[in-house]
Amino acid sequence: MVSNIAKTANLASSVLKSSVAQSLKINHPLSQSVRSAGTAAGATTITVRDALNKAMEEELDRDPDVFLMGEEVAQYNGAYKISRGLLDKFGPHRIIDTPITEMGFTGLCVGAALSGLKPICEFMTINFAMQSIDQIINSAAKTFYMSGGKQPCNITFRGPNGAAAGVAAQHSQDYSAWYGSIPGMKVISPFSAEDYRGLIKAAIRDPNPVMFLENELLYGESFELSEEAASPDFVIPIGKAKIEREGTDVSVISHTRNLLFCLEAAKVVKEKYGVSVEVLNLRSIKPLDLDAIFATVKKTGHAITVEAGFPGFGVGSEICAQVMESEAFDYLDAPIERITGCEVPTPYAKSLEDFAFPDTPTVVRGIEKVLSLGEWA
Repeated sequence: MVSNIAKTANLASSVLKSSVAQSLKINHPLSQSVRSAGTAAGATTITVRDALNKAMEEELDRDPDVFLMGEEVAQYNGAYKISRGLLDKFGPHRIIDTPITEMGFTGLCVGAALSGLKPICEFMTINFAMQSIDQIINSAAKTFYMSGGKQPCNITFRGPNGAAAGVAAQHSQDYSAWYGSIPGMKVISPFSAEDYRGLIKAAIRDPNPVMFLENELLYGESFELSEEAASPDFVIPIGKAKIEREGTDVSVISHTRNLLFCLEAAKVVKEKYGVSVEVLNLRSIKPLDLDAIFATVKKTGHAITVEAGFPGFGVGSEICAQVMESEAFDYLDAPIERITGCEVPTPYAKSLEDFAFPDTPTVVRGIEKVLSLGEWA
């Protein structure tokens, strides 16, 4: 006997597939809405928000099985305007507003993915995905294995992750390590506009469930986008890190917005001590690019990890364990230093909130400690 929930999922799948041809006839180009400026090298400057928006538009255009579902994604253009203009172009059958019920619409998205569609399931914040943890972990991440490899689940979960500004403990948690510990789930934590553009495309096309962890404070940040990255065919492979700054003395390994502080700290210690810092952008939490991590550790002999999550059982902890269990451990001249958020629910008061997360001076102190500089000399 088919349950009402199963009937609803099947109906949603049928409606979405039957409406594809009609919704694709609606023509409302978004290219004019993308705020970009040319550079001498033929590159453009674009915000993370616009990079995400344009990438999703291209993937919706490319594949009629792709659709976007979530709270306020359609008529309101997204809580953070990431889906701006998509409803006008693709219609309400592919850009779907939902009630405030994460458990409900996540279940619909997972069911649609199991039926062969490719949903983008947007959470207003990944904190709200805790309402959907059963669908994400037990239904999406485990079904391919439990079906003996017969039932894929091509779904992208996305939304802002970690702390923003003044949103307190229940809206500020970093879930990188949470989802990174789950077999069957890929986890992405991008930094630049190029990262967001290339990796959201990779996530949508990947046949596995992907947790795409964005950062609210990065949405308005502008980055240079190369001519290659602006191509509709540009995709960044999941699981490949990127060296954001070459160096020889110490490796700083981080992801998402923390890299802004790492790059600033690299300039500070270069001017103050003449230290050459290599900054590695993880991009992917699962799978980790262990080859890139081991290579930079072997190159510099010193390393620190930087993240905004809690200190216990975090991404930095995993990196330390992986290095210790590999041949890269023999190349270390000092213990790896971890820089993390504080062991406390995120405070609401700004002064305490600022104190709870890494910043540029914190990263500078970490570099000084691992190299025995400053007060550690």
